[in-house]
Formats: sequence, structure tokens, C-alpha cells
Amino acid sequence: MRIERDLLGEYPVPRDAYYGIHTARARDNFRLTGAPVHPRLIAAIALIKKAAAAINAELGYLSRDIAAAISTAADEIRAGKWAEQFPVDALQGGAGTSTNMNVNEVIANRAIELLGGERGDYRLVHPVNHVNMHQSTNDVYPTALRIAAIELLQPLSANCARLQAALQEKEAEFADVIKVGRTQLQDAVPIMLGQEFSAYAQAIARDRWRLYKVEERLRQINLGGTAVGTGLNADQKYIYMVNDRVREYARLGLARAENMIDITQNADVFVEVSGLLKALAVNLTKIANDLRLMSSGPRAGFGEIRLPEMQAGSSIMPGKVNPVIPEAVNQAAYHIMASDMAVTLAAQAGQLELNAFLPLLAHHLLHGIETLTRAAELLAERCISGISANREHCLALLNESLAVAAALTPYLGYDLASEVAHAASEQGRSVTDVVLAKELLPEVRLRAITNPVAMTRPGIHEHKQS
Repeated sequence: MRIERDLLGEYPVPRDAYYGIHTARARDNFRLTGAPVHPRLIAAIALIKKAAAAINAELGYLSRDIAAAISTAADEIRAGKWAEQFPVDALQGGAGTSTNMNVNEVIANRAIELLGGERGDYRLVHPVNHVNMHQSTNDVYPTALRIAAIELLQPLSANCARLQAALQEKEAEFADVIKVGRTQLQDAVPIMLGQEFSAYAQAIARDRWRLYKVEERLRQINLGGTAVGTGLNADQKYIYMVNDRVREYARLGLARAENMIDITQNADVFVEVSGLLKALAVNLTKIANDLRLMSSGPRAGFGEIRLPEMQAGSSIMPGKVNPVIPEAVNQAAYHIMASDMAVTLAAQAGQLELNAFLPLLAHHLLHGIETLTRAAELLAERCISGISANREHCLALLNESLAVAAALTPYLGYDLASEVAHAASEQGRSVTDVVLAKELLPEVRLRAITNPVAMTRPGIHEHKQS
């Protein structure tokens, strides 16, 4: 062990650790979830440290050697090295100060090593005086969170596009599969299976667009605002230059916020992003639930579609195969909905010039984006792409249903059409048989009116046959 000192006194740090006393204290103070800080957030903070060091060197605040060593250490962290050197729990007090200091200390000690010194000798490179120069956790952490969120939203959008494409392929494949449409789980009117999949595809398309547009709000950053957004202790040239450099290194369309105090205080943009994740989760849940219903059985349920068989479904019932992919997607979606509440509570708990609960928000938001990214991919590749239709069974269920009764309303009126449907249900007969038996319509005209394929299109169906 090596002994480091701060304003509270001495504290032991593992001799070979790149982190220092602040991290060691935080590691021991916040033994909560056992989950580490998201690596994308760590990487984004490291990028900011690299940009700050470069600008501080150009402005003459740092020596070129120290700036170069900081830059190298930051690049290593960005590349995934030293992951074990970030032991602080994801949930931590201090508005993310422990995470910021963890990065500062790892970069400082690695830079010291690169310059030929020994870890812990902060006379060469100091975590605060050098690595954190012209910065505060309060502008670094929110900026890094925005960068990490944007970086993770991009693959989510791509996987939503793949899911949409998979649904559209099934829309085309099932365009001629006629079946019973249901409302409130009761037989309603005929619909094409392809039409149902077209609705799923459209819902995912909306999610893609919403997630794409929300990036615009995430691109406003408060770097250079330091403690409360006023820019105290930051050179004015630095404030403008560092934002340009971060944008260059991140390769994202980032911009300095006009009101950095607002960005420092308020976390509503993250609530907006989380809400859009929840909306996507809702749509995924709806799709997954529908797939489970339509594939139920296979003989005692709906049995209208067949899902890919992924694994054995029971330890006691031979041959049983469960809809495990939709079930897994359901659970991922429920997790996102719960995380949205955590994000909401964290964001509204901010007080005055700062939100102390950004670590909770960051943990749920970033992991939520990743979870949905994997869920969309899973649903597309291991479920949607392998779905097949039980065409004959769909048609048989339609023929046995009362779904065509709705087409009679323009000709018989609602009350008489209802009597026909009730009689057909009570007598176990088809709707057309009851109409013919009561001599309510000529057979040729009746067949035109109750053509189920025509009923899947707008209009009064007899007219479309003429």
C-alpha cells in the first residue's frame, strides 16, 4: 500500500493502483450496487481531459510534456485500458465528483509513469492542478453524459432501422394472409396479417425519428461553465477553444450552450431522452405481446403464426417450446419503464445550481439505451425474421368467426345486423347462412358485401366489387 493525503488526513491506496485517495475513499464509501460507472461515461470524461490539456498547453497553462502525457493516458482509457482502475460504484454521492476525480487520478498517475515518475508523486502531474485545470465536475460530468448518450443512441437507432426493415419484410410476405382482426381480444373485422406487421413497422419508424431528433438537445453542453455555469476560474479563450476541441475529438455536432447555468442546473433533456426510450419500450412490449398471442397454442391457442423455435420450453412437458425471445424483450422493456421513473426522480431532485443525483440518472439512462439496443436486435434477428404464417388456420378461424357481420350494417342497419350476429353465435352457424335463411339479402349481393378481403380496405365493400 501507499499512503496518500488529503484535507481529511491519510488513507491507504494499493501501491500498484493508478487511482488515488479520492477514489479509494469513494470506493469504500459507496458500496451499494456493485455495478461500476458506465464505461462510455468514463471514456467521455477522458476525452474531455484530453481536450482540456491540449487547450491549456496551447494557452501556456500546461507544459507540452505534461499535456502530451495526459493526452496519451486519456487515449488509453478511451481505448478500454485500465478498466479495473475505476472501482467506484455507479451510485455515489457528490454529483459525480468521485467519478471525475477517479478519472483525474488515473490519468495523473499514468501520466506520471509516462514521464518517468512513480505513481502517487503528484509533484509531476497533479489530478486537480493539471488534469482538472479550468474544469469542475459540474461542467465535465454533464458534458460527458451527453457525449456518452449520443454515442449510445446511434447504434440504438441503427438497430431500430433493422427491426423496422424486418417487420416490413414480413408485411410484404404476409400481404395476402387474411385473418380475424380483434379488438379487446374479441373477434372484430377481417384484417391482413401483413397489415398488422405494417403497423408494427410504422411504430418503430416513429421511435427511430424521435430518437434521432432528440440528439439535437443533447448537443448543447456546458463545458467551461465550471462550478455553476458562470465560468469562474476558466480563461475565456479556454471556454471557447475547449468546446471546439471536444467537438473535434468526439466527432459529434456539439455546441457550447448559450446559457451554461441552465445546462448545469437542469436535467430535463435526460428525462426527455428517457421518455423516448420508454416509448420505444412500450412499442416493443406491444409487438412482443401480440406475437405471443398470435403464436399461442400451437393447437389450443390462436396458432396464427409460428415463431422460430429457439430452445426447449419445459423440464416436464415434452415437446413444449416457449416464445422466449418476446418474453425476454418484454422483460427488457419493463426494466426500461422502471428506469424511466428513476431518471425522472433524479432529475426533479436537483436543487438550485446543481443536481446531486446525476450518477443515478446516468446509470439508468446509459444502461437503458444499451439494453434497448440489444432488445431491438434480438427481436429482429431471433424472432421477426423467422416468423411464418399458418395461412390455412388463419382462414379457418376467420370463416368460423362473426367478423363479416360488420359489413352488413350499411345495408341492414346496426340493430338487424346485431340480431344476425347474435343468431349466428347462438345457433353455431355462419353469418351468411343466417342472412340467407332470413332472406335479408340476395346471395350474390351478400357474397360481395361480406367478401373478407374487400373488408380489409376502406369503403363500402359491395361498391368496390362493381
